[in-house]
Amino acid sequence: MGTPVSLNPDRPMLAVLRGERRDPPPVWLMRQAGRYLPEYRALRAEKGGFLELVYDSDAAAEITLQPIRRFDFDAAILFSDILIVPHAMGQGLTFGPGEGPRLSPPLADGDWSKLTPELHRFEPIYETVRKVAAALPPQVTLIGFAGAPWTVATYMVAGQGSKDQAETRRLAYSDPAAFGGLIDRLVKVTIEYLSGQIEAGAMAVQLFDSWAGTLSPEQFDQWVIEPTKRIAAAIMTRHPGVPIIGFPKGAGAKLAAYAAETGVDAVGLDETVDPAWADAVLPKGLPVQGNLDPLALISGGEALDRGVARIRAAFDTRPHVFNLGHGILPDAPIDHVARLLKMLRG
Repeated sequence: MGTPVSLNPDRPMLAVLRGERRDPPPVWLMRQAGRYLPEYRALRAEKGGFLELVYDSDAAAEITLQPIRRFDFDAAILFSDILIVPHAMGQGLTFGPGEGPRLSPPLADGDWSKLTPELHRFEPIYETVRKVAAALPPQVTLIGFAGAPWTVATYMVAGQGSKDQAETRRLAYSDPAAFGGLIDRLVKVTIEYLSGQIEAGAMAVQLFDSWAGTLSPEQFDQWVIEPTKRIAAAIMTRHPGVPIIGFPKGAGAKLAAYAAETGVDAVGLDETVDPAWADAVLPKGLPVQGNLDPLALISGGEALDRGVARIRAAFDTRPHVFNLGHGILPDAPIDHVARLLKMLRG
């Protein structure tokens, strides 16, 4: 069992995740370590492909720290990928230039016997966490993460990303017992993976459910809420005091049920969610994270100013972590990020 993290009041991010409201709100950006930064591009050119960077703990720690040095964000998020979990479960994983990730073999036939777990693949990730935790300024929170079971399963079944996750949804409808077996495996491995990150030094964790928005309400309950609830309960038992952020992208009106039933400590909102609506329907006092449109950040100027002001006004009485509604895009101008931080911090 891990040691509870001390909720140091000098870490604004952790304070908000435990229910305090801070003004200005703490801020970090999803995918803040990555392609929009010239220092990242230089290191990738030197080291090679994306997966090579992820498994090189020195390089991954350096990439995690780069945006903290440049922007002094309130949180650092581990540089890794949600598909490390299926790779550790036995699927082959490649990232081809311009084509996105590929997992092999695809599992659309529902045959999980093809998987041979290689959980030692988590060890370099844990070492990255240890290196970052030792190097971070004392006020900065280190966030670990994993993909939520539904989203990871969509890649495992299809062997790649897809627009509507049709293959995975077909399998979940036609053979829910077989698909449930994969979800059960993912729940167990994800608990171990997040627990390992926490033991290595992560102070909070986030579950990315990037494809939650493609499910019907019934399937959302079955494949998003229930697995997330099991993971959250296990992490809270093993590591009391370590906050869990749930990010069910595209959940829309199902956000209220997600917030009420999963047991997560905070909910991330994507850019399609009206922040005033979210403040009205989510449980009183529940911390929220988000939800500036990444394209508003790229546009800058009045679009950026209006977006920031609207979000701040909606959450003026609620614990709030300022973030984007999804990951920062590769063409985000660095001076727009600096402007955003100046707006928030004065």
